[in-house]
Amino acid sequence: MATLGRAPPKLLCVNLARKTVRARTHDPKVEVVKHPLISASLASLRAKTTASADFRRALQEISVLLLGHASAAWETVSHRVETPLESCMGEILARPLVLVPILRAGLGMLDGMSCVLSDALVGHIGVYREEETLQPVTYFSRLPPNLSQTQVVLIDPMLATGNSACAAVSLLKASGAEKIQFVCIVSCPPGIAQLQTRHPDVQIVTAAIDPELNDFGFIVPGLGDAGDRYFGTGPSV
Repeated sequence: MATLGRAPPKLLCVNLARKTVRARTHDPKVEVVKHPLISASLASLRAKTTASADFRRALQEISVLLLGHASAAWETVSHRVETPLESCMGEILARPLVLVPILRAGLGMLDGMSCVLSDALVGHIGVYREEETLQPVTYFSRLPPNLSQTQVVLIDPMLATGNSACAAVSLLKASGAEKIQFVCIVSCPPGIAQLQTRHPDVQIVTAAIDPELNDFGFIVPGLGDAGDRYFGTGPSV
């Protein structure tokens, strides 16, 4: 695991006219998780020849690994348990967990995380990116009650422009959420800077920071459209 430096967020050489963006960011709230299993899954996700079934498996696997890292920041409380031999002190989670995928690509990460957090509550936020302006449009939101008492994990495979993530975090906060993490697979400096500028309290956990966005707001080199590849709805390679 590698943690970015402690300088405030910086976005360098960003062309706001939707030209190619090259940037880098440094922020203590951004965690880039380095692990051989994550690297192997990420390589499979990036490869354009990876079939949908293999893409789904790799995305679920990497999501579980990223979740394991994110969970290190969760609050716990002491709890006495009885073993078959005697009692001892243990720790349990202090807050109920809520997984919130951004539709639809976030559902793939949810499939993996739900396997290890079967008792987690699940909310859904539907946000799509308007193709011309790249601005987010929220079309659906269904969240559990009492979010202020929970640990929320917002999930989306990509953090590109950061607009959709910011819209989702704003919606979560308006619904009462106070403890929010954003977990993604691939990010880039413009998206990180956008999210950290608007929501500096939100920790970002990611497997990779790619260098740029193209004219269409896609991360380069990235892994393509995660939703299309996960659900098999994209063009054939």
